[in-house]
Amino acid sequence: MARARREPSDDPQTRLSDGTLARIVVSGFTTGYELIVDGTPQSHVDLDDPTHLHFEYVARMGAVIDRLRMPGQPLTAVHLGAGALTIPRYVEATRPGSRQQVLEIEPALVELVREHLPLPKGAAIRIRVGDAREGLARLPAALVGAVDLLVSDVYSGAQTPAHLTTHEFYTAAARLLAPDGVLLVNVADGSGLMFARRQVATVRAVLPHVVVLAEVQTLKGRRFGNLVIAASPAPLPTEWLPRLMAAGPHPAKVAQGAELDEFVRAARPATDADATPSPKPAASVFER
Repeated sequence: MARARREPSDDPQTRLSDGTLARIVVSGFTTGYELIVDGTPQSHVDLDDPTHLHFEYVARMGAVIDRLRMPGQPLTAVHLGAGALTIPRYVEATRPGSRQQVLEIEPALVELVREHLPLPKGAAIRIRVGDAREGLARLPAALVGAVDLLVSDVYSGAQTPAHLTTHEFYTAAARLLAPDGVLLVNVADGSGLMFARRQVATVRAVLPHVVVLAEVQTLKGRRFGNLVIAASPAPLPTEWLPRLMAAGPHPAKVAQGAELDEFVRAARPATDADATPSPKPAASVFER
């Protein structure tokens, strides 16, 4: 029997504060669901297997998270940007007992995800509604200097807002990190990587130990894609990363040391006075 055609209007959806449409759709490429905002795939979630990280950059974030502390040890984590809560679910699944805070500006998005992609029962994941930067100052004082994992993955449609890309922003965020805590930043950029280079320069001006993980062609600036910046007050354990990245998803690599110096070149850190949003990708980027 032929499968009935599913119309977009059948998908759970909501209007966000800027008028864009957020939808939850069954993934057409793998198991699970995707959160689509203004036509841009923002998250993938597999409710039956929260360790299934379908998006490549999220899988690379997961690879770094797996190396924090001892395997399975609970973490204190803060997530800027909720999406469909993919990484909080992953942390809960791989490190039960973790305490997690999520900052998300769109209450309608939070309700959509809560209703149609419910969190695991008993998960210690608190969602706070509000701007990510303003919300940093409202987090419990006990988190200052105590956060093992801080993830910045904030998008308005397909772009990261300018005020979440600056030296001032990263300085405020870094206050939360434990002495060996790790900041993970998702950066999307295309040809030339001017925005990404400046983001790396900005993070390096705040935290001394920085590496970048990305698909090879993206890191060379030959295609639009996502780069993951990992940064910490303490040296990052990176000896295992090149072999892990080469294994997939897709051939990827880690830029560090002299290679990262060359990547940044003469890029200046972004400030509140001169920051810009991340570049908006062409619609064809999401045609899979």
